[in-house]
Amino acid sequence: MRITFHGAAQTVTGSQHLLEIAGRRLLLDCGMYQGPRAEALARNRSFSFDPRRLDAVILSHAHIDHSGNLPSLAKAGFRGPIHATPATHELCEPMLRDSARIQESDVAFYNKRAARRGQPADAVALYREADALAALALFETHPLDHPWEVLPGVRATLVEAGHILGSAMVVLDIDEDGRRFRLAFTGDLGRPGLPILRDPVQLHDVDHVIMESTYGTRSHRPPEEASAEFAVAARETLGRGGKLIVPAFAVGRAQEIVYELHRLIQGGGIPAVPVFVDSPLAVDVSAVFRRHSELFDEETARLLHDDGDVFGFRSLRYTRSVEESKAINEVRGPAVIISASGMAETGRILHHLRNNIDNPRNTVLIVSWQAPHTLGRRLADGDPEVKIFGEWHQVRARVVTINGMSAHAGREYLVRWASTLKPRVQNIFLVHGDPDSSTALQEALLAEGLPQVHVPQLHESVQL
Repeated sequence: MRITFHGAAQTVTGSQHLLEIAGRRLLLDCGMYQGPRAEALARNRSFSFDPRRLDAVILSHAHIDHSGNLPSLAKAGFRGPIHATPATHELCEPMLRDSARIQESDVAFYNKRAARRGQPADAVALYREADALAALALFETHPLDHPWEVLPGVRATLVEAGHILGSAMVVLDIDEDGRRFRLAFTGDLGRPGLPILRDPVQLHDVDHVIMESTYGTRSHRPPEEASAEFAVAARETLGRGGKLIVPAFAVGRAQEIVYELHRLIQGGGIPAVPVFVDSPLAVDVSAVFRRHSELFDEETARLLHDDGDVFGFRSLRYTRSVEESKAINEVRGPAVIISASGMAETGRILHHLRNNIDNPRNTVLIVSWQAPHTLGRRLADGDPEVKIFGEWHQVRARVVTINGMSAHAGREYLVRWASTLKPRVQNIFLVHGDPDSSTALQEALLAEGLPQVHVPQLHESVQL
């Protein structure tokens, strides 16, 4: 068997790992590379393999850096099955269609601006909604812990990864030319003790592992500390009559914030002020969460049993239309506004920041990692003035950053999880991490006595 690391190698985006087994080809993930525009377009438009020769894809979860280039794969001629959990399939439906609409909208805006300048208006979208629909038609779903034959001589099992709803590790039992072995792919490994979802499964009896290393240099504080900080920020802001503005990713983080608010209001920790989830994608994603309560942890299941709806309560409003979104600006008094995008670069959150950032009673709550040069990063870094829609605004609102809400395993848990694979494991390939992070985790795992720990380069191939 040969593994070629075509994405998420010494970076945290564009997950793609090609397995060649007894003349067949299996792709683990098909993520969109996210980076500088020209580089991202070049990498996402062209594959380092022929999509038409792929036999199948297994998708670990729905995040765009793992699923976002599936429409390009279908556009390039792939017609095989895309295997995933039912929840991942249902999340990909609104997410891939939304991604396609963003591609088309961005290109239309670019061409319009180019035409005004007398420049060629010839930009083409990476893919269109029709390509997303073509990819979605290829999905075949499998519940967790139910093996199936993905290729002749290869049985696959999806097991709980605890990262987002429907996320899974991939376990492959391979019989190649009479040689039997087991390979696992972690996808994105979650954290134990996080709200809503069950904890990641600890794998055993694995020979080779492709393992994420996002936080190879940093451990996380306990989730309880982040929840306590969130409660303090909400209570203080609402107590002074302000608005709590939360830039949040539509998948996972928005639902976690709603869950925390539900618990606080139910327990009397904060008053039942108006709470708005202003993101059409988050509305669709929350509906998927409701349909898959079988994936919730025990605490969330109890709350669901007691209240009937974890992601709905009397003062909560989900807004889809532009008119509903604009009406939020007319709300007077304390309120909570949750809106995408999580890094405050696009989407409706920009309007809410523009309308509320100059009021010292308000709080902007940063709950996700912010990439350099994004508006969210500038706010988190304490810039006194930021540009929104091309205009400068004084940051008079309080900005609070909570770093303990990551859905990725931290360094301590990554080391503990990998160490449990001894003594059988032969090779660990660290992916989905910046070079410093992957190298630091490599050193830590070697110090734990794990035998062969590799940090592959982009497009590097390994024969097992």
